[in-house]
Amino acid sequence: MKMQQSPGQGKNLFTGYGDGHVLINAQRHDGHLIVTPDSVSAWQVETFETLTEQHFATLLAEQPEVVLFGSGKTLRFPHPRLTAKLAEAGIGVDVMNTAAACRTFNILMAEDRRVVLALLAI
Repeated sequence: MKMQQSPGQGKNLFTGYGDGHVLINAQRHDGHLIVTPDSVSAWQVETFETLTEQHFATLLAEQPEVVLFGSGKTLRFPHPRLTAKLAEAGIGVDVMNTAAACRTFNILMAEDRRVVLALLAI
């Protein structure tokens, strides 16, 4: 699906998504990702079932105020122990399917929020 928005000044903006990929500023990215307004990197996760506390704890380095977790095509909630370190640090965690997470990221990023998206491929 193509999203009709144009990138903000040097900031990452989701411009589309499809099976196994997303478009960020019209560039295709495959696989699992960690996305901030300023960076895109691979998220070293194999599957939803193999997620660990450490996968989420690494997001603390970005100093987000909110973490979005895009769980793939379907909405799947990680066990609370996986995101406990984020909660302990006062960081909000919102879980949604990947398509909704991409749209929500764009909104929060446009509001200049310190948002991080941990994204499982669709």
